[in-house]
Amino acid sequence: MTARFLCCLLLSFCFGSTGIAAPASPAVVDIEPVWSGHPVGFCLLTHAPYQFAAYYDAERRMTVAQRRLDETKWTFKRLPSKLGWDSHNYVTMALDRDLRLHVAGNMHNIPLVYFRSAKPLDASSLVQLSTMTGDREAHVTYPVFLKNKGGQLVFRYRNGSSGNGDDLCNVYEEKSGTWRKLVEGPLISGEGERSAYAIPPKQGPDGRFHLLWVWRDTPDCATNHSISYARSDDLVRWTDSAGKEIALPITYQSGDIIDPVPPGGGLNNMNRELGFDNQGRPVATYHKFDERGDLNAYAARKEGSAWKIVKISDWRDHHVVFSGGGSIDMPVRVQAVEAIGNGRLALGYRSEKGSGTWVLDEATLLPIPSAKAPPKAPGLPRDLTKVRSTFPGMKFKSCGETGDASGTRYQLLWEALDANRDQPREGPLPAPSMLRVASWSVGQ
Repeated sequence: MTARFLCCLLLSFCFGSTGIAAPASPAVVDIEPVWSGHPVGFCLLTHAPYQFAAYYDAERRMTVAQRRLDETKWTFKRLPSKLGWDSHNYVTMALDRDLRLHVAGNMHNIPLVYFRSAKPLDASSLVQLSTMTGDREAHVTYPVFLKNKGGQLVFRYRNGSSGNGDDLCNVYEEKSGTWRKLVEGPLISGEGERSAYAIPPKQGPDGRFHLLWVWRDTPDCATNHSISYARSDDLVRWTDSAGKEIALPITYQSGDIIDPVPPGGGLNNMNRELGFDNQGRPVATYHKFDERGDLNAYAARKEGSAWKIVKISDWRDHHVVFSGGGSIDMPVRVQAVEAIGNGRLALGYRSEKGSGTWVLDEATLLPIPSAKAPPKAPGLPRDLTKVRSTFPGMKFKSCGETGDASGTRYQLLWEALDANRDQPREGPLPAPSMLRVASWSVGQ
């Protein structure tokens, strides 16, 4: 299955925004002050009796903090990698089956930045390794750790640049302590003319891994197009939605295109999500421009021999324009659908027209008027999501972790300014913000 501890994305929904009941008085533990001059993804990993947090400290040094869950004292491992101004350069980590820690990050089209612990569950023993397989590791972006069905660690990344890149996958062999290629050559290839922006393969109720992506022709985010799909039983052999095998690498010509949205059509590589309905069928959610030129939310599901595409929202005078390179802050987000039974799906959203949760009719994928989604597990109380800093423009950031076997939920909390197209900011900068971990029982 996909790892629970993927790094936090920058544009996640704030907890409490959907009216979900909050737990009573979560425990909050300070870690240390962290960089807040621009947003970048951090990571939280829990494996009892330990917890690990990966982030950039106040001096922008990549850091892994470790503590025992029954203690509030942290130990710190400063890694030899320093953050610049690029909001792409999140940090992520995972454990292999021998419980050795793997950390990667601070990469945007540069050589591999990767560390592995010499001892199980011991961040202090992290050591930098210059290569994994030694092939196509000079221009790395978007590191992702996954688990295959056997629990083996898989590393997926892009080699190349925006508009000209390939997605590759390695698999880790604990016995030899080495990486090898999961598939020979790329999993997805832009053929030198484009690049794919894919979600991490997501394991569905059918046990298969499902993959969703958009293509982009240039570094300009307005050139995103053609939301596409593939599935696999083992992350090695891939098929389209009809079960027809796709020869690797998957290309623009061979991929299963869900919706042929053209360049400039309102697709964004930060917002293409995949969920599953009550029957276990994959449902893609995304946004694009409608016939009026308004940006609206859409859902797509394979029905028979074709993908059924449904316009969910009807936001009028919603002329959201985005273009250019660098990290941007999109005012619109559409989450993945969640099956809630009784032929209904829940779909969270946020836009300039409002935010909340739609309840969709599973048969039509259309919102049910006045229907309300059932309460979810408690999230953070609103007082913990309030910005403490008085510096103009500071925003609350968070990163979730499912928790250990004890049934405890954990959340990383900090504050930072919004993205600045990956360019240095001039003038005064905010003081470092305190990185904290909130924890609470899911039974509260």
